[in-house]
Amino acid sequence: MVTFEEARRIILSCVSSTGVERVHLLDAAGRVLAEDIVAPWDMPLWDNSAMDGYAVRSADCTKTPCTLTVTGFLPAGARADGLLVEAGSAIRIMTGAPTPDGCDAVVPVEETDDGQQLVTLNQAVVKGQHLRLRGEDVQSGVCFARAGTLIRPPEINMLAGFGLALVPVFSRPTVAILSTGDELVELGQTPGAGEIINSNTLSLAAAVQECGGIPRIIGIARDTRESHREKLREGLQADVLITSAGVSAGDCDLVRDILEELGTQQKFWKVGIKPGGPTAFAMHGTTPVFSLPGNPVSTMITFEEFVRPALLRMQGLQRVLRPLFKAVLREPLTKKPGKVQIVRLLLEREAGRYYATSAGNQQTAILKTMVDAQAIAILPAESTSFAVGDDVDVHFYSNYIERES
Repeated sequence: MVTFEEARRIILSCVSSTGVERVHLLDAAGRVLAEDIVAPWDMPLWDNSAMDGYAVRSADCTKTPCTLTVTGFLPAGARADGLLVEAGSAIRIMTGAPTPDGCDAVVPVEETDDGQQLVTLNQAVVKGQHLRLRGEDVQSGVCFARAGTLIRPPEINMLAGFGLALVPVFSRPTVAILSTGDELVELGQTPGAGEIINSNTLSLAAAVQECGGIPRIIGIARDTRESHREKLREGLQADVLITSAGVSAGDCDLVRDILEELGTQQKFWKVGIKPGGPTAFAMHGTTPVFSLPGNPVSTMITFEEFVRPALLRMQGLQRVLRPLFKAVLREPLTKKPGKVQIVRLLLEREAGRYYATSAGNQQTAILKTMVDAQAIAILPAESTSFAVGDDVDVHFYSNYIERES
C-alpha cells in the first residue's frame, strides 16, 4: 500500500502531454499554451489618447483657467499625419486616436468647457497625462505569454490584438471510461432485482469534461475474462483509460489480472486513503490506466484526488492540485490512524474565515452527501481526533461556486 502523497507523486511522474495542436483563437479558451508567444509589434502600435478631450502642449497650460484655439479634430481610426499642435492651440481628439505632433498631454473633455472653436481648460495640465505611449503595454519581440499559460479571456484579448488567429495548445486527452459488473444496466433501462443503473460511467464522463478531457464511454465489461479482455483492449487505445469497480480481490474482480495480461505495468494497488483504498494505477506504454473502486463516492473521490491532476498535467498545466485552505471545525471529527481520510463538508464564511460541518453520512454508498458537499477535508493519516475550533486542510470540491447566503 502506498501513501496518499506517494500515489500522487507516482501518477504525476508518469503522465505527459498527449501532443500539441493549433486551434482557432476562440477554441483556445480554457486550453493551455504549448509555446511561448512573442509580440510581433509594439502594443500600442502608436502613441494615442486615453480619453475623449483635447490634445495640447502642457507648456501652454501652466495657468488655469486657460483658453486655446481648436485647430482640428482626430476621431478614433483617423491618421494624425500632417496635424500639429502649435503654441496656443489644441486639437479635439477621441479615445484611441493617434496623438498629433507637438502634443504631450490630453485634457479630458470633463475638465473643459467643451468648446468647438475655443476651449477653456479648468484644471492644471501635467505633461504626459492621459497618453498611451507606443509599446508601453508590450514591446515588439517580448514574450507576453509563456508555454503553460492557461488561456483566459485576457489572454484571448491580447492574442487577438496581435492578430493571432491560430494558437498552439496542448491537446485534450481522449479518456476511455469502462464500468464492470453483471449487475449494471445502461441508462434508459429499468433495473430489475439485483440490478443498478451504470451511473458511475456518466459521472466520470462529466468529470473528464469538466477538467478538459474528451470522454469516450466504452460500455460495461461483464464478469467474464472474455468480456473484460475485449473492453479493456478497446479502452487501451485511448490516451487514458479509467475503469470503475472490479479492482478489489473478489472472485469477479478481474480488472488488474486482465490488464496485466494485456501488457500493463502496475505502479501501485491500494492507497492509504479512505474512501478509495483499492485504487490501482498502471501504465500501458504511454497510456495511464486508473482502476477506481465501484462505490459511487469512492469513484468520484479518487477521480478528484488522482485522475483530475493527471488529466490537467497532460494538458500542459503545472499547478494541478486544488489549493488547500484552512477551515474551522464546528463539530468534532474522529478517525482511525494509518490512512488519510477524505471528509465531505459544508462551508460557511464569517468574518473572512471558513467554518466547516459534515455534509452528512460519510459512508461510500451515500451519494446525497456527495451532492451536498461544497468542500473536501484531507485529514492526516496518523491523526485520530479533531475538536471543535480546530483548523483542518480543505479544498473546494469540483468547480464549486460559493452560494450567496
